[in-house]
Amino acid sequence: KGNLMIGYVTVGVSDMEKAKAFYCDLFADRGAKVIIDGGRIAMIGATPKEPMISVCVPYDKKDPQPGNGNMVAFAAQSKEEVSELYNKAISLGATCDGEPGQRIPDRFYGAYVRDPDGNKMTFYVFG
Repeated sequence: KGNLMIGYVTVGVSDMEKAKAFYCDLFADRGAKVIIDGGRIAMIGATPKEPMISVCVPYDKKDPQPGNGNMVAFAAQSKEEVSELYNKAISLGATCDGEPGQRIPDRFYGAYVRDPDGNKMTFYVFG
């Protein structure tokens, strides 16, 4: 048994190639690559033994719909890395949903973006 609680999180996308490029480029410094490519679904990460992000075209072939209240959180090592990931995501086509900043005094620092399909994510560090 491992200590990991989450193996992967899936977000719906409309363009697989664009989504794979976005997440691989965003996390290139962490060794991200497509681990499994099943056509309409792809798992992206450094290794299948660590949590991954999965992108997929919905099974029902309808447009992907970002959930209201759903968000994927990516841990950063520092406040500086939060800003670096935020800026990189914006440069790759994400839109701002909250610039880097202290959200809970002395407890939570984060930045929020939406990927090109509107899926919300945060880059964060505790402290």
